[in-house]
Amino acid sequence: MRKGEQFDNEDLLKPYNMLRLYASGAFPMADENTGEINWYMPDVRTIIPLDDYNIPRSFKKFLLQTDFNVRFDFNFTAVVKGCAGREKTWISDRLIEAYNKLDELGYIHTVETWLDNKLVGGLYGISYKGAFFGESMFSLVPQASKFALANLLKHLKDQGFVMLDVQYMTEHLKMFGAKEISFPEYDLLLRTSYGVDCTF
Repeated sequence: MRKGEQFDNEDLLKPYNMLRLYASGAFPMADENTGEINWYMPDVRTIIPLDDYNIPRSFKKFLLQTDFNVRFDFNFTAVVKGCAGREKTWISDRLIEAYNKLDELGYIHTVETWLDNKLVGGLYGISYKGAFFGESMFSLVPQASKFALANLLKHLKDQGFVMLDVQYMTEHLKMFGAKEISFPEYDLLLRTSYGVDCTF
């Protein structure tokens, strides 16, 4: 598979076929204009090392003072719609439909930020053995997505996960210790993670 290679075969959006593609290092994105879903496998990948991630000092103080509450796997639909709720998005309705099927099988997980009993931010991703493939985050109030990410990192480490794939580097992720690695390095991490059977 090559970067940007396009498939017309709807079979690739069936749950177990999607898992096989994720397990090989690919991830889907819908074209924001046409809605066509492409699978990507970049030569450079971004991960956050679970044995060496960073919580910024100022954010550690925030975590001690915040009124945010974290929930796991409470409302996937609301989270994915929150992530898609932008003027332009790669999360199409067809992709949400495919994610819903993965969710029904227990492979999609959310980390949700709640404040005063309202969902104000969060993230979702795909969990497969010892790997977690982070897909998207959203925030309705300041720091809500960072709160979710900090909780995800701790949770994955506590559960014995090997790898957190965050796809592309951003300044937001860099603060938490994200780093870019070559695909061969990434592939080695994938293989190592598949030797560990983790429960999210």
